[in-house]
Amino acid sequence: MFTFINPKTDFAFKKIFGSENSKDILISFLNALLYDSQPTIESLQIFDPYSAPRIRGLKETYLDVKAKLNDGTSVIIEMQVLNVEAFEKRILYNAAKAYSTQLDTAEQYVLLNPVIALTITDFEMFEDFSKVISRFVLKEREFLSDYLSYDIELVFVELPKFKKGLNELETLTDKWLYFLKTARDLNAVPETMEAVPEINKAFAIASKANLNRDELEDLERQEVYIQDRRGAISKAVRIGTEKGREEGIKTGQIALIIRLLERRVGAVTPEVQTQIGELSIDQLENLGEALLNFNDISDLTAWLQTQDLPAE
Repeated sequence: MFTFINPKTDFAFKKIFGSENSKDILISFLNALLYDSQPTIESLQIFDPYSAPRIRGLKETYLDVKAKLNDGTSVIIEMQVLNVEAFEKRILYNAAKAYSTQLDTAEQYVLLNPVIALTITDFEMFEDFSKVISRFVLKEREFLSDYLSYDIELVFVELPKFKKGLNELETLTDKWLYFLKTARDLNAVPETMEAVPEINKAFAIASKANLNRDELEDLERQEVYIQDRRGAISKAVRIGTEKGREEGIKTGQIALIIRLLERRVGAVTPEVQTQIGELSIDQLENLGEALLNFNDISDLTAWLQTQDLPAE
């Protein structure tokens, strides 16, 4: 009997799909979700998914996996468990940033390669249609003709819409979606999935027996973080009905951030709490993502110094 980690958490998703030893897994996964299970991708490079802004004033980018395919196309991948404020805009921003920052000064626009932003959600985004995988590109509004073909493409995978059971899995796409949605609830690798070498390897990486103590602690912190965020979002919505949505969301975010920081780096002084209270909603979102990499209070202090806070 096996116990598998939840591949929908950031830690697990990056470990399974984003390591240098996972290229074959990522190729199979992307062929399944982007190219209808056809072996279109032959090779790829995996890069550091964190993208610091090359232009002063641009927001930082936090992704789960970033890769460049053999044809030059960049794929940025994000696994999103929580439906947070302005999430749709963040996806578009990250895609546009990945496209626009390819060039150095004086380089020609012809050198720009396509970007695919693949977003997998554990919630429904588009209630108007039932398809699991949806794709958006730039089109002329009336005639629906393409603008620059598919230079920027947004691909969404909504896991709650995938309803197939184990006996109904037919394609490679079905099997990868089933893996993402149910791996944590399985105690063995199903035969039909074990027959796919890359999926079998993904299960091996996802086995808790193969994780060390630090990795298990990281996983536990992320699970707690997700539950706390869900609670904070619900609370913020309730507060928002009484005090105004934006103020309510910010109040809930601040309370959650401080609670998570105390777990991660220890006591947070009133002075630092005041600084956190001066952050915008977008900055609080960035801090929520960044704090998982903090080791002590100095990391938090250094991060705050990079933010444009009001002068005392």
